[in-house]
Amino acid sequence: MLSTRITDLLNQQINLEFYSSNLYLQMRAWCDSNSLEGCAKFLEQHSEEEMQHMHRLFNYVNEAGSMPMIGTIQEPKTDYKDIQEIFELTYQHERIITKEINKLVNAASKEGDFSTVNFLQWYVSEQHEEEHLFKSITDKINMIGMDGKGLYFIDKEIGAMAEKRDAQ
Repeated sequence: MLSTRITDLLNQQINLEFYSSNLYLQMRAWCDSNSLEGCAKFLEQHSEEEMQHMHRLFNYVNEAGSMPMIGTIQEPKTDYKDIQEIFELTYQHERIITKEINKLVNAASKEGDFSTVNFLQWYVSEQHEEEHLFKSITDKINMIGMDGKGLYFIDKEIGAMAEKRDAQ
């Protein structure tokens, strides 16, 4: 059975993953309303992925004999300046997630809860990939630029990334 502290931290992470899913889904809606179909598809995939992360944590807490608890989920922002802002915020958000996962691993390690440490290693690897992915997107946006045909090429590039994920 998980300690109360680890259960509380895991439940916080469950809710953070749930918020992440809602955030990316809301960003997807903004992209749809601005005719950025490639970006919308990509963010929809990430919304679904974050929901899977939430379920994975929820199931772990439940299987470990503790009570998973979904709390109030913060309402995500609905309006954005442009696609650059969306992906910069997404990158910043993923960095926050990484810090929270690291805090969880540290707490479980200090308690000698090696089952939870082992379970969380998947999240540690996943966050490394997510940060790298979103950093590369923000770098590409900065390289391509937002004026002229740049926005068109950004949407196509990110849409191709979504198609590649679908093919896997």
